[in-house]
Amino acid sequence: MFAAMEAARLEALHLVQDPASGLRAVIAIHNTRMGPALGGCRYLQYGDERSAIEDAIRLARSMSYKAALAGLEQGGGKAVILREPHVQNRASLFEAFGRFIETLGGRYITATDSGTSSIDMDCIARHTQHVTSTSEQGDPSPLTAMGVFTGIRATAMARLGNDDLDGLRVAIQGLGSVGFALAEALHAAGAELLVSDLDGGRVQLAVEQLGAHPVACEALLTTPCDILAPCGLGGVLDMQTVAHLRCAAVAGAANNQLASPDVAESLEARGILYAPDYVINAGGLIHVALRHLGEPPSAVTAHLARIRQRLTEIYAHAQADKRSPARVADQLAERLLYGA
Repeated sequence: MFAAMEAARLEALHLVQDPASGLRAVIAIHNTRMGPALGGCRYLQYGDERSAIEDAIRLARSMSYKAALAGLEQGGGKAVILREPHVQNRASLFEAFGRFIETLGGRYITATDSGTSSIDMDCIARHTQHVTSTSEQGDPSPLTAMGVFTGIRATAMARLGNDDLDGLRVAIQGLGSVGFALAEALHAAGAELLVSDLDGGRVQLAVEQLGAHPVACEALLTTPCDILAPCGLGGVLDMQTVAHLRCAAVAGAANNQLASPDVAESLEARGILYAPDYVINAGGLIHVALRHLGEPPSAVTAHLARIRQRLTEIYAHAQADKRSPARVADQLAERLLYGA
């Protein structure tokens, strides 16, 4: 385990259990050089405990890089709570988690993520102030979608020479709270939408409200489009899937879209522009970080403009140096975090 921490340059790894509530959780704190670690709490079923730990470590690192390139005075962390098939009292479980967060003394601030809601954060807030995206502070999903939307415009400009999205074919994989909000913004801009989701009801809603074209989940990645927007869980792009992509660019909201770092080079070799996920999806982090500090919504909206600026900078460096945008982004983040 220490080898995995060293490889990820992780500062701390906490394993938490509370038999009374059934809580079993992992908190990974990657880097606190820029400020307290901030990162969401996932509540998902995992095949085994090691998978949960690896997920937390990988996501915590991404949060450090995301915060650094977003210009936030925050470090990166992540929590995962292992979800059991049957939970007696969900509120008690999250309250127990809140009690443990309080023992960290502000070194880690939690927020909503896959499988958790503002109501869960309200339960945590009963025992610690080191939590954001509560019901009072609001859902960060629309801000994540807004950031991805502006990032897609930057990507279209860099790859297609025009940021006018009217008539652009965008394939959205995953219509959760972020994916659907992104689809709404793209529809308003005149984009043609191709959508897939495991929840057929969400797909039908997009068809009815947004005129989207439904595509089977297993077919979306090979469907011709201008931009592919992965908005579900991570790891969707590996060597095999990249070989069959039929798009000009990949720009979506999902975390950890690349199954391994070398997939970025494969995308580059195929001439597919990749928007580094932790850069383009920083809108939610910007929202929870600034709202936690008491900043008004206007400050959040103004800060979102930095996503487009940062992506444009990364694309320019990548083109000039003939490197993948993912590698450029990593090096920029590492320079900020480690002085590398």
